[in-house]
Amino acid sequence: MFIHIGFGNIVNTSKIIAIVSPESAPVKRLVQNAKEKGVAIDATQGRKTKSVLVMENSQVVLSALLPETIAGRVQAGVEDSEAEPGEREA
Repeated sequence: MFIHIGFGNIVNTSKIIAIVSPESAPVKRLVQNAKEKGVAIDATQGRKTKSVLVMENSQVVLSALLPETIAGRVQAGVEDSEAEPGEREA
């Protein structure tokens, strides 16, 4: 399943390990190291980074959406996929 992370960008939810805020020093180092290695994907479209998605394949995705927003979309997608086909809303 895929979720929208802002500005027309989507990610595979099964590959997400963590969704974190970019404010702490360890996360800032993680992002800087990923940029140096070429495994950072900037999906902010020039806006301020508000969340960092750590992916299964050691890639780091930067998003301009809040971590709570992305986590809510992931959770909503999980709940939708677990619902019976007749229970889903149109």
